[in-house]
Amino acid sequence: MKVSSVLVPVTGDGTDQQMVRLACELLESSRSSVHILYVIEVGRGVPLDADVAPAASKGEAVLKDMEQVARNYKCNLEAELVQARKAGAAVVQEASDKGVDAIVIGTSYQQRFGSYSLGESIPYILEHAPCRVIVSREPNYKA
Repeated sequence: MKVSSVLVPVTGDGTDQQMVRLACELLESSRSSVHILYVIEVGRGVPLDADVAPAASKGEAVLKDMEQVARNYKCNLEAELVQARKAGAAVVQEASDKGVDAIVIGTSYQQRFGSYSLGESIPYILEHAPCRVIVSREPNYKA
């Protein structure tokens, strides 16, 4: 499967580099684009455009690292930090606004209340995304 544009949401966890590499490898040509997105979730009690300096600093550092990973590939690169109430909704909105062909997202193995969980954002993205969604889960090392 080859695509001309991919959105990669990153969070600063161990799957980010692999997902950026995967997204770049899916691109069909050097004119294709990869969009790397870091979402800062802002609580309802805080204005959406509030200054969240510590979170913004972390996000900028993560984006800088992911830009370095993507520079090894011949593609157009865009990295963006956004603030939103919910990360999943922000990813879907960005995918729609940018008209990407796919979203590539990674997750670690997570348990919630003793059962496997995809968290809150991934199910939302899977349900609402206007494009293909490729999800990669890290192995369950506890099995």
